[in-house]
Amino acid sequence: MDSTSIATTPHELESSGLPHAHDHPAFMRHHFEDIGQQREAASFGMWVFLLTEIMFFGGLFCAYLILRNWYHPAFVAGSNTLNIALGTTNTAVLIGSSFTMAMAVYSAEMRRKGQLILFLTLTILLGFVFIGIKGVEWTTEYQEQHVPGINFSIQEFVHPTNPKAIPLAPDMAEKTQLYFFLYFAMTGMHALHMIIGISLLFFMVWRASRGAYTAGHVIPVENFGLYWHFVDIVWIFLFPLLYLISRYR
Repeated sequence: MDSTSIATTPHELESSGLPHAHDHPAFMRHHFEDIGQQREAASFGMWVFLLTEIMFFGGLFCAYLILRNWYHPAFVAGSNTLNIALGTTNTAVLIGSSFTMAMAVYSAEMRRKGQLILFLTLTILLGFVFIGIKGVEWTTEYQEQHVPGINFSIQEFVHPTNPKAIPLAPDMAEKTQLYFFLYFAMTGMHALHMIIGISLLFFMVWRASRGAYTAGHVIPVENFGLYWHFVDIVWIFLFPLLYLISRYR
């Protein structure tokens, strides 16, 4: 048989040394016909998952916007207590982590094992930087008694004799608890998604060190990249909503 001809029968496949049609790569699941179908199914599943996440965070965003419209002075007062410098720094950190994650996907597609491990590790480090800065903010807010239901105090928002105070009527000052409730709920859920992502990244680094994603099986890295970019985009919305939009009357 000519080496340039196409093997079409089982006998020709066997004699040609080519893989049988039913021979699957180790990373291919048996219920898929080919790699393309597996990739499409995995991508579809990830987008469905992200859609549920969009609906979840969308509900929080809607609640924030409605309550901000109802209690605008209270939300302005609450926003003025946040540290814009730290929030801006965290925004830059997450944008950088999106770049390193994109490079990790590219490295997997190019089958560059060393670069893949490097960029996954850098993404982990940037994730830890974000969580660390957020932890500093939460600690400060706890010390300033801004945690609703635990040690919340409205004195800062009531007494104009305090140089840092934003004078509010006592009834409106109470409404600042709604701002901080949403603030901790939204940033807390975002941080939880970051922690889950960092945990998965550790697993992926371990798998990548064993050559899991540089032998043609890049679907997990691609799908995780979608998840990480989604978490970054959520923060891109959280930052102006919580730190900037309500900051001025």
